[in-house]
Amino acid sequence: MHRLVRPLLLTALAAACGTALAAGTDAPPLGHLPGWAQPESYKLSFKVDPKQETYSGSTTVKVKLTQASDFIWLHGKDLKVSKVVVTDAAGKKHEGKYTVAAEKEGVARVDLGAKLDGEITLAIDFTAPLNKQLQGLYKVSHEGVPYAMTQMEPVSARYAFPGFDEPIFKTPYDISLTIPADDQGVANTAQIKEEKAGAGWKTLTFSTTKPLPTYLVAFAVGPWDVVKGPDITPTQYRSTATPLRGIAAKGEGHRMQHVLGETNSIIHTLEDYYGFGYPFDKLDLLAAPDFSAGAMENAGLVTFRDWLLLIDPDSAAQYVRGSFNVNAHELAHQWTGDTVTMAWWNDLWLNEAFATWMQQKVTQKVHPEYRADLDRVRGAQGAMGNDSLVSARKIRQEITGNGDIETAFDGITYQKGAAVLGMFEGYVSEPTFQKGMRAYIQKHKFANATADDLVDSIAEAAGQGEQFKKAFNSFLDQSGVPYVTTQVKTEGGKTVLELKQSRYLPLGSTGDANRVWGVPMCVRYGTGGGANKVKCEIFDKATGSMVLDGAAKDTWVMPNADGRGYYRFAQGKADLAALSKVAGTLTDAEQLAYADAVRAGFQHGDLDAGDVLAAYKPLTASKVREVFTAPMATLEWILSNEATNDAQRNVVRKWATDAYLPKLKALGYRKKAGEPDNDTITRTTLASFLAGDMDNAEVRAELLKQGDAALKAKDGRLDLDAADPDLLGASLGVAVQERGAPAVDALIAEIPKTSDPAKRNAMLSALSEAKDPALANKARDFALGKDVKVGEMAMVLSGGRHSEASRNDLWKWFVANYDKIVARTGSFAGGRLPALGAGGSCSKAEADRLSAFFDKDRLSKVSGAERGLAQTSESILLCSALKAKQDPKTIR
Repeated sequence: MHRLVRPLLLTALAAACGTALAAGTDAPPLGHLPGWAQPESYKLSFKVDPKQETYSGSTTVKVKLTQASDFIWLHGKDLKVSKVVVTDAAGKKHEGKYTVAAEKEGVARVDLGAKLDGEITLAIDFTAPLNKQLQGLYKVSHEGVPYAMTQMEPVSARYAFPGFDEPIFKTPYDISLTIPADDQGVANTAQIKEEKAGAGWKTLTFSTTKPLPTYLVAFAVGPWDVVKGPDITPTQYRSTATPLRGIAAKGEGHRMQHVLGETNSIIHTLEDYYGFGYPFDKLDLLAAPDFSAGAMENAGLVTFRDWLLLIDPDSAAQYVRGSFNVNAHELAHQWTGDTVTMAWWNDLWLNEAFATWMQQKVTQKVHPEYRADLDRVRGAQGAMGNDSLVSARKIRQEITGNGDIETAFDGITYQKGAAVLGMFEGYVSEPTFQKGMRAYIQKHKFANATADDLVDSIAEAAGQGEQFKKAFNSFLDQSGVPYVTTQVKTEGGKTVLELKQSRYLPLGSTGDANRVWGVPMCVRYGTGGGANKVKCEIFDKATGSMVLDGAAKDTWVMPNADGRGYYRFAQGKADLAALSKVAGTLTDAEQLAYADAVRAGFQHGDLDAGDVLAAYKPLTASKVREVFTAPMATLEWILSNEATNDAQRNVVRKWATDAYLPKLKALGYRKKAGEPDNDTITRTTLASFLAGDMDNAEVRAELLKQGDAALKAKDGRLDLDAADPDLLGASLGVAVQERGAPAVDALIAEIPKTSDPAKRNAMLSALSEAKDPALANKARDFALGKDVKVGEMAMVLSGGRHSEASRNDLWKWFVANYDKIVARTGSFAGGRLPALGAGGSCSKAEADRLSAFFDKDRLSKVSGAERGLAQTSESILLCSALKAKQDPKTIR
């Protein structure tokens, strides 16, 4: 899930029956709540009218006290509590008192009115604002019509109702909604009753949920379209059909048919893998008009950014693929995350890594043409970029506060975690790993689990002992990427691969490279006559060797067979040259691993730009998009940061033009009827790269034609359909750069009139391409206004990083508008604020000004910003060091 930024919360809590804690009382718990107060069940009632600014509610929660106490701690934020009634184990009622204990963290103290133990019940009446920053129960609008919906993960349920807002506390919930009579209400479970509730109101009651943590509680209110989909048909693991529905803003429901039609295949694939039926009583997929995450796996009511679900026959191919992949990810969570939940946020990877890994399995089975096997490799390589930082998180990171929770939703948790799972799955075999996963789900269903539970289950299924467990945990409990240096030698008539491992650290890093993992290392090598062989061993020492049985003389070696390993490798130039000669015969995943090894060598300072261009050349002959586009990021870096004159820049541009323009011309600039979606995505990738990053005049001219056509007025509106839908964003971006103010003004005028999310995305991303400083600032100012949704802002603010001059302009605007950004944007990633202002920078001066701006006072006010500052600053300094090391004269 993509997160934006959590704001500095400026709203003061007003508690009607509570005041600030008196001095001398126990300090409030800012991490775990104490375990002696255990919630057992909730009854939640809400009265919500999305047209209003506030709502009211009541929480009735049964709590078991395992020690006598006259108070308990729980969570609540921005809640105005009017009444607390405590019922003790004997049925006697006591007047309770709710007191804000830690405002920033959302911790409250409830005095019980007497010293109690055993079973008690708390009944808390409250009111609260409908949140404007996409947290808790928040308010959004579509075409001017208001809706209310929830986003509780990770620690936002406390905005919606008072409770025990931690994943360990899984309980059943009974939810009822009192809403305007003309509105629709949905929640985690099926509706079982509707009653009139006075003039203009009705009360909806929903069936009791399975045990859930607070972060999976979900409901929504508004004039939604509710579209019945095809029931999810029974299987051997689920005896009855499960109702399936699509929920969308009014007038958009007809666009849900595509995703509803794909959902049966996803659920059935997941059931077949886990041997466990979908466990909830219905499934709703909701297209949110505004949303902080990509999607959220709420049990039975999965919420998405609207463009992931609202698919038309002419929707861009990237949206169609994205729709399936994100749906598969969220539905995988119904098993890992919802049925089995992490005990604490340090094991978030048990949710997100597993959903990422499982989504790739589902996609590979249902849509093999999407090449999820290559997405896995590319995702792992993307995570390695972050994991190469000294400031990188561990997969299983210690949690010291809410900031650590919020910054855990990153590539380390998702992509690195998924890659580590896939690596050990490959080592023990897929059927054995599946056996372990089935046992894990059965043992911990509707309860909580830890990393140890998972590793033990896989080890038992595989008949593996402590070496295996230690190897697995070595990837969970330490940060970094293993860097395996290999050298082919002949010893005693045998071909031996000598191995050394350390931590991969880019040039300029201040980290310690002395680190060892238990690497399940699989090597492919030539055996003569064009044949090859794979050998696997756990490499868990700083140095070692592997005998390559039957290897051909002067054999080539691919040190990461099938690209399944989460490690980087380095070879001497002779071994790399031997591998380069056969690069085209490697599997597609191995070619991606080869490409990553080249980039890693460049960033390590072992290869220069000339070496890189030569080593990448064989990849451009591939017919697989993911392979032949692998060099693009490195080419863009060399062009932007290393090349210092036109001759050097022309070398890079010619390399890119020779490699990619013929492929683009073969496809043309318009989608053809019935063409494979891979061709469509390839066209978009090539055109965007050549026109944008490489500034190719021929491609820019073709896109400008489409951009100009889209900007022409037709019946008082822009004719956005005049451009190829998959190239709309790129075409408008070129038009913004070439036409200047008229194009920017036309887009700013059109966006408020447009509700189609894909077209909004295209126009907003185009605004981010403005190069003129005044126009770029005009676009950014527009992004802070009411006509751009909170969840859309980053699309505009991500631009302006193509040169140091443009970054300086962006920085001035960012500093001047920082308080406005923080006040408006609200989700889980205050940690991304530093990158929003300075991401893509490449000089010590830029790093220094970033650190000076984010001083201790500013960091203390935005949750998660401290880690974001450390990682952004380190990335800038590493870029600067690489730029200083690499000699532009080697660009040849």
